[in-house]
Parts: sequence; structure tokens; C-alpha cells
Amino acid sequence: MTKHQNPIDPALIEAINGPKDVAKTGKRCLMNRRQFLLTSGITTFTVMVALKAGPASAQVPAVVSTYERKLIGKLSELKEDEPLDFTYPDEGAYSESMLVKLGREAGGGIGPDKDVVAFNYTCTHQGGPLQGTYKSEDKVLGPCPLHLTTFDLTRHGIFISGQAYQSLPQVLLEVDGDDIYAVGMFGLIYGRYDNLKG
Repeated sequence: MTKHQNPIDPALIEAINGPKDVAKTGKRCLMNRRQFLLTSGITTFTVMVALKAGPASAQVPAVVSTYERKLIGKLSELKEDEPLDFTYPDEGAYSESMLVKLGREAGGGIGPDKDVVAFNYTCTHQGGPLQGTYKSEDKVLGPCPLHLTTFDLTRHGIFISGQAYQSLPQVLLEVDGDDIYAVGMFGLIYGRYDNLKG
């Protein structure tokens, strides 16, 4: 029984190997599909094992920063889907934030229904302003006027569309009677290398 090999176009070999190699060796530098799949499978396995065993596998806790406690509103005065603006953690650039009663339980929510949340107003992609973009029907903030990123306020401000790759910084809240206090930030505010040293 003889093996039949498909002739390979010399132009293709020359395009892959270059004209000098073909002229010099006359050999082709191609692998068959079986060799390619076997080689790529072994490579993928090796990389996955190396990544799992390395320092990246260590559990990294979420970075939560706590700051000075600041009174930002009262539970009894909040109306569903009507954001209340405030600044936090300071009065500096990109500190504009919003407090809103979503009317639906949310991650990090406070109050009897766990539906009161607060977020920074600056898009994490390129610092676009998100003031006035709250959509009550979907409980989202956005789209950002720069690149259309939209953030889900019921799920810790995770981006659901657009160019951003980080969630919107969430203001951590505490309730003391009827008073609502901002006590920290979950996430880094755009334009700052430290939320307090912008």
C-alpha cells in the first residue's frame, strides 16, 4: 500500500518559509493537523498548570477603603428612583456621587428592603460624567456619553455594556436610626491612584 501525499503549492511553502529556506533545504515546514492539535493541547495544559500553581492562585481579598463617616441623607426622605447627589469621600475632583432608593433589593443595599445604594458618578473607563443618566426602569446608570458604558446598580455597579472594564465605585453605607452615612468606598475612583489622594 502506498501513501498518497497531496501536492502542496510551492508558492504557499515559499510564503510560509521564505524563498531562501525552500531553495536551501527543499523541505516544507508544515505540521499535519494531528501534530498541531497534540502540540497545542500539551502547550495549553502546561500553561494552565503553571498559572494555577503560581502566585496568581492566591486568594486576593477585595480592596475596601473606609473613610470618615459622613451624613448624606435620611431614609424617610428618600423617594423611589429619585437620586440624591452628594460628594464623597472629599470635595475633590471626581467625588460626585448619588444616593438612590431602587425599590428592588441590591448588592450592598441598606434599609428595610436593602434597596438603598450609593455610587460614584464618574465612569471608570475614561472619566465620563454619569450625572442625569439614571434609568429607573432598568436600575442602571448610563450610558456614559463618551463610550456608552452602562452600569447595573443592583449588582454592585458592574458594567453591563460599553468600554469600561471595572465596576462603578460603590459608596459603602450605614444606617443609624433614620440617618444614612457614607463610610467607605468599594473600588477606585477614576483619576485617582488612592481615593483619598486624588
